[in-house]
Amino acid sequence: MLPTYLHTAEETRALDTALIASGISSIALMKKAARAALETLLAHWPDPASITVFCGSGNNGGDGYLLAALAREKNIAAQVIAVGSVEKFSPDTLQAHAYALQNGVTISAWHHDMPLPSGGVLVDALLGTGSLGAPRQAYAAAIEAINHSGLPVLALDLPSGIDADTGCAEGVAVVAEVTVTFVALKRGLFTADAPDFTGLIEYASLGAESLVLPDERDCERLELVDWLDALPPRPRTAHKGLFGHLMVIGGDSGMGGAVLLAAEAATRCGAGLTSAATRPEHIPALLARRPEIMASGVNSGQALEPLLERPTVLVVGPGLGRSAWSEQMLQQATLSELPLVMDADALNLLAQGRVVREPRRDNWVLTPHPAEAARLLGITTADVQQDRFAAVRALQQRYGGVIVLKGAGSLVCGPSGVIGVCSGGNPGMASGGMGDVLAGIIGSLLAQELDPETAAQLGVCLHAEAADSAAEEQGERGLLASDLIVQLQGLVNP
Repeated sequence: MLPTYLHTAEETRALDTALIASGISSIALMKKAARAALETLLAHWPDPASITVFCGSGNNGGDGYLLAALAREKNIAAQVIAVGSVEKFSPDTLQAHAYALQNGVTISAWHHDMPLPSGGVLVDALLGTGSLGAPRQAYAAAIEAINHSGLPVLALDLPSGIDADTGCAEGVAVVAEVTVTFVALKRGLFTADAPDFTGLIEYASLGAESLVLPDERDCERLELVDWLDALPPRPRTAHKGLFGHLMVIGGDSGMGGAVLLAAEAATRCGAGLTSAATRPEHIPALLARRPEIMASGVNSGQALEPLLERPTVLVVGPGLGRSAWSEQMLQQATLSELPLVMDADALNLLAQGRVVREPRRDNWVLTPHPAEAARLLGITTADVQQDRFAAVRALQQRYGGVIVLKGAGSLVCGPSGVIGVCSGGNPGMASGGMGDVLAGIIGSLLAQELDPETAAQLGVCLHAEAADSAAEEQGERGLLASDLIVQLQGLVNP
């Protein structure tokens, strides 16, 4: 069971310091980490032919030396390949190195043409949370050797080459099958590049759960089970008027399917009424697919205006496009004071600064992917991905409301200041229409009177869980956005 709160490298170091201050020595803490790592290794690979540990010169390397020593005590063949120089060892790492030698561990200095074992398990103890930037040459070569070995890999604390705070890999990084992280969950493990490298994440607290520290936690994992209670039970006398009226606005020529996906997702998540305002040519197909949706064809903002008297929440952007018609739709929607979900081209038009008169409000949820986020901030997509946490916070500060920065490890940031990280979802979601479904889900939750931040938090969890359930049934490749809709009703009725 993983803990809820996520921490930076600096916060983790503060927890380490607090643990040591509570009475455990730093070398004893290192031994606890090594013991927990070995237990994790043996839980996944119960009878390894051998264990080969790649050790750097920092404390992460010290954990690796001790793991090898403990393995030898269990009569498991273990060796260390040392990449870091002894001159850079901390006192604790020196002790760990000596303990490994004392236990008969063979320690060999790394060189680029060194043969690796043909079997067993590799352990990555090269670079820890203090490492910044791309790995230096020797470390990079060792990482490449690990990744090309074909052997299973356990990473200690985090895969070497991954930034503990951002999840970015600026150069090469270890591809692990399992990562065991110590003391605190590092927030970078769950977003940006990290999901391609961590494998299964396991957690060893090493006693940190006993610490009582000031409650300044500003980052947490989002799990569906923790948020479903936000949807209250429905009274037996319920009627559709109790659960809001959502209108989806969008679907320029050739993009009517986006409106349908958002509207259908909203309906399956429990909105009392769902309507759609779109190009007239899309109406027959929309009603043929889902007759429960009240569909109106609109050719201008003037035609849309009277329709805005009925809904309680708007979703603007699915298939909206960037035509003159699109601008009129967005202008009318944002002139209303209704709660909004803004997605896709609504965000691109917002970024242009011409259509939306008030570019900051409290009652909207913006759902950009990284490229849209970059346009909203006036930076590059690479800048956004370099520090997704900073980007989502900057978006919230500039535009208000709640921001959902989509991508692997979607982030949610609202007025509470706590960033939520959704670690669910899968690569099958890399297909058209997924964002439209998410917008419809969040809009439906807003219509059911959840506050915007809660609606976004629960919405990204439902979206990810629906995708994971669909992928489990039929595989990731070829997953369609409409496949998620089949799963949603079951998820909101646990």
